Amino acid sequence: MTVHFIGAGPGDPDLITVKGRRLIERCPVCLYAGSLVPPEIVACAPAGARVLDTAPMVLDEIIEEMATAHRHGQDVARVHSGDPSLYGAIAEQIRRLEALGIGYEIVPGVPAYAAAAAALGRELTIPGVAQTVILTRTAMQASAMPEGEDLATLGRARATLVIHLSVRNLAHIRRELEPLYGADCPVVVAYRVGWPDQRLIRGTLADIADEVREAKITRTALVFVGRALAASEFRDSALYDPQAAHVLRPFRKAEDGR
Repeated sequence: MTVHFIGAGPGDPDLITVKGRRLIERCPVCLYAGSLVPPEIVACAPAGARVLDTAPMVLDEIIEEMATAHRHGQDVARVHSGDPSLYGAIAEQIRRLEALGIGYEIVPGVPAYAAAAAALGRELTIPGVAQTVILTRTAMQASAMPEGEDLATLGRARATLVIHLSVRNLAHIRRELEPLYGADCPVVVAYRVGWPDQRLIRGTLADIADEVREAKITRTALVFVGRALAASEFRDSALYDPQAAHVLRPFRKAEDGR
């Protein structure tokens, strides 16, 4: 028996992996985070499967469902939103499973930030602008941020920031990042990416809070900050440059022979 932690993707049922869908189709027990995973994702569970929304459950109740399935020799599809390695709270579940001697595997999924970048039609790493993406959050009602992971510290890199679980903390984000990125730095708030009511709200550090307030968005959103979000004047990368040779493409002379 195995507990399969499955990344369901950002919400679009077509963005789950083939492996993830196949596991849901055959597991007799399916536990899914219904606050972020739409029912359509788990609609392919087999007839008669035990399908439970874990949003109203506590950790002990979830582990008991897994332990019961283990006693009956039943595989479990444990379905999380996006990719379970990011803010999926799987570490605490895995710790309990290991203590109980229950096997598990992790099946990656499409993370929300990647789906949002696709919806924006943007690359997050632009030559000469930003070559680093930082995934983080801010401290609100959840656990405090570890020392050295505050926005004022992370922002010194001038990287593209993807800030989770923080759409109600935009005033704090502006205070911490405006001295580092500038008031005119592009910001995008991506709401419910991959769902039918998806919205992409564009602004700057100076005005994004007003835009989001007007849109009445208070949860289920990612905050993107960085110059790469609106960069247009930048050099081409070396990846396809005819003057940049690599092992799969030898050096090419220019047409004029130089």
